Amino acid sequence: MKLAYILWGILLLCLCGWAQAGTLTVSPDLQPTSLIPRLRLLEDPQGKLDFGQVRSPEFGDRLQPWNRAAANFGYTSSTYWVAFTLRNPTDNPLSLLVRQDYPLIDYLDFWAPDGRGGWRHISTGDRRAFSSRPLVLRDFVFPVALPPASERTYYLRYETQGALNIGLAVSSESAFLARMSVEQFLLGIYYGGFLVLVLYNLFLFIAVRDRAYVYYMGYALSYGLYFAVINGVAFHFAWPDNPWLGNWSLIVLLALSLVFATRFAREVCTAAQLAPRIDRIARAIQFMLIPMLAVAPLVGYRPVVTAFTVFALLVGLLLFAMGTVSVIRGSVSARYFMMGWATLIASVIIYILKTFGLLPHNGFTHNAFQVAALIEMVLLSLALGARVRLIRKRGYIDELSSLYNRRFFEEQLSREFSFAARSGTQLSLLVIDLDHFKEINDRYGHRRGDSVIEAVGQLIRRQIRKPVTACRYGGEEFVILLPRTNGEQAVVLAKRLVGTIAELHPNGVALTTSIGVASLEGNHFSLPMQLFEAADSALYLAKQRGRNRYAVCGGAACQYDDGGAVNIVEPDVL
Repeated sequence: MKLAYILWGILLLCLCGWAQAGTLTVSPDLQPTSLIPRLRLLEDPQGKLDFGQVRSPEFGDRLQPWNRAAANFGYTSSTYWVAFTLRNPTDNPLSLLVRQDYPLIDYLDFWAPDGRGGWRHISTGDRRAFSSRPLVLRDFVFPVALPPASERTYYLRYETQGALNIGLAVSSESAFLARMSVEQFLLGIYYGGFLVLVLYNLFLFIAVRDRAYVYYMGYALSYGLYFAVINGVAFHFAWPDNPWLGNWSLIVLLALSLVFATRFAREVCTAAQLAPRIDRIARAIQFMLIPMLAVAPLVGYRPVVTAFTVFALLVGLLLFAMGTVSVIRGSVSARYFMMGWATLIASVIIYILKTFGLLPHNGFTHNAFQVAALIEMVLLSLALGARVRLIRKRGYIDELSSLYNRRFFEEQLSREFSFAARSGTQLSLLVIDLDHFKEINDRYGHRRGDSVIEAVGQLIRRQIRKPVTACRYGGEEFVILLPRTNGEQAVVLAKRLVGTIAELHPNGVALTTSIGVASLEGNHFSLPMQLFEAADSALYLAKQRGRNRYAVCGGAACQYDDGGAVNIVEPDVL
């Protein structure tokens, strides 16, 4: 018998606990607390129920406890009714704030008891003017007051053509203000980061004049404004009296983001050369977006936003494939692009799954997309830097020999000469000329002559290491700049090059070379070109002595090597 009483007691306690499961007990210092697990929900597929019907006994029982941590329903045509109960156990009235943290709800209605047996009704939403909100904030925030030792039930009605995400929380006014100040600070940093990146790359564009910077700035601006719409910031500050523009701006900015992202990716990944097939598809998609945007108002908001959301995912995967191919085929800037794009794609997938109701709406799923976008912008800016360095490098590269060209040599000679003069370090220079190269062109043709230049360039690259710089000075003439290298060390390299070039025989062509060597030892030169002229004079001395050898010019004497001993010759011509 006692056991039966115990069991009945346990059952009654469980029933009482279940009955109180939908009630949240609040306190004066209540921190932001999610209301989702305590909600009671009713789906209205036709959207025809009114507040009186929902509160009637017939429909009141259909408000079912939700008992889940998240409540997002993706793109749905249904209207949702929500009820929750707050209990104030204290002897003082409590002022609280109820917040809906997803601002893209078309129509949102809130009912609270007015304390006189009636109801206070607030009609707001992003399809209504911003002034309809009880508090001038980017999210929907409803103030409620609980009398002492009381319990109150509140109702909301959700209707939207976009994704329906219910993100309700309640807190005390002081806790809300503390949270809001932190959020405003973080938003300032976030949008400030976008602005800094745009301005920084604007200055770089003025200096570099590379159109990739224009696409980057268009992408960053449209994407940053897109997130301003998602966060409710744009509606608050840009068009508070134009809900239509507020809603359609989301589609326009998403389309512009996709256009600029596609164009930027094609440019920075050099897709036309490295991934031509994917580039053609991307170009076709780029041109499809504009007419899609033009006919969007004629179709309706829900199918358009659904189509563009799916389209964004497809474009993301296509550009990911483009970047992958470009990386495999050697693009350096595409590596940074892929790092940023992979980060964004992962967050886009999370956000889209949340949008379609496959993942819960919470701080991570809602904000990961935005944080990843800013990280992506930083990495894409690095991709632009890598691209500019590559373009600059190509401007300094001789395409035939793959060595640096004359312009780079002259700039580098000036820098290294100044550094050596200031620091007292050594600097040497080799000037190399292929013997009888005109006869090679006349006998074998210019194509064979080009292959000889290419082969010699490859040989020189194999013979040197940084910080040594090898350049093609022009025609069949090469120069090698050797920082922190004395004359004896330069002679070792010159002698090795004379022997290895004689053994090269590119495409069966017999080849020899003459080399002039000059060094900064003894500070006999006051200008960079004097060092070059000394090495060049030594080169002609080597040719006068029979070619296939090197000659060294110092400040006091020039010497040449005929393949055996080094002979000292008075510099009568130097």
